[in-house]
Amino acid sequence: MPALDVWETDDEVVYAFDLPGVPEDKVSIELNDDALTVSATREREDKRSDDGFFRLERRFGSFSRTVGVPQGASEDAIKADFTDGVLEIRVAKPEQRKPRRIELGRGQKKTIEGNASKA
Repeated sequence: MPALDVWETDDEVVYAFDLPGVPEDKVSIELNDDALTVSATREREDKRSDDGFFRLERRFGSFSRTVGVPQGASEDAIKADFTDGVLEIRVAKPEQRKPRRIELGRGQKKTIEGNASKA
């Protein structure tokens, strides 16, 4: 699972994924409801030394990570940049719905008329 930093500004939430050694064409970003999923594949390199020393500590293969995004974020509000093995995704915060005041009778006073009758 890739390391992730998340921070927030006044206008957006920023996600930075460390993806060293992963080519850009092996990275996929998907938005589903209020979840953002980053998937990638790092291929194993077959490098052998003539010294007879061989060791594999770096992980390889496919992986994905899902993070929540601000509720109501749209696909148009997401921008991604991949530089030097760091995938930075910026998600603009959707405009918060503000409460609206609703006037009764639209500012006009209503008169209720009726007839009195004896029962």
